Amino acid sequence: MHVMDLFKLEGKTAIVTGGGRGLGAQIAQGFAEAGANVVVCSRKLEACEETAELLKGLGVKALALKCDVTNEQEVEDVIRKTVEEFGSVDILVNNSGATWGALAEEMPLEAWQKVMNVNVTGTFLMSRAAGQVMIKQKSGKIINISSVAGLGGIDPELMNTIGYNTSKGAVITFTKDLAAKWGQHNINVNAIAPGFFPTKMSEVLIERGKEQFLKQTPLNRFGTDEDLKGAALFLASKASDYITGDVVIVDGGMHAL
Repeated sequence: MHVMDLFKLEGKTAIVTGGGRGLGAQIAQGFAEAGANVVVCSRKLEACEETAELLKGLGVKALALKCDVTNEQEVEDVIRKTVEEFGSVDILVNNSGATWGALAEEMPLEAWQKVMNVNVTGTFLMSRAAGQVMIKQKSGKIINISSVAGLGGIDPELMNTIGYNTSKGAVITFTKDLAAKWGQHNINVNAIAPGFFPTKMSEVLIERGKEQFLKQTPLNRFGTDEDLKGAALFLASKASDYITGDVVIVDGGMHAL
């Protein structure tokens, strides 16, 4: 097989949660450019519909669905509708996320539970539902979006988000354990830990600590609209068939300092 063929996704179907904007939309676009049919879903259907129309312009089929990843029924509906429309679920990207800024000693329980429910429980529910299809297919790729914030402690001057950081660490452990459980079914489970990308969720954080973030990033810049596509495509394609339970860190080298 030619090396470039390893990265093609023609005939594959991908689901990207939180795919209507930000990093999810970037990943969805990368998959479409590689030839995959893409389902984008989130709580905000309108944003997903706009993204789906852009993806169709790339010559693939795209479907926009409303989904709260903490709602078991809505999650199962997304998987069912995807199979009805395309016949398979080959790739799942668990990208939907929530955050909350607060001092650890003042973090409201309700806020903690919301962040954990979206980032951890949502990842579990989507993976479980998609995994049932992938196990029958005897193939599949699951990519969980973690964060460099999940790799260890973060200076509170930069990120006072203990619920978010904890949840992203949990996503990494979930990724490794699910990889161990489902490798026997030919399902690859990996994670991406992005650094700081300007998105709606991170814009206030980046604006406040811009100079410090850049100082701690060897490449001296934030992530762009192109910087996550390659890593996501690699983990979704045949190029990564012998990789599972791993975390690809895309942070401009911040974790190396």
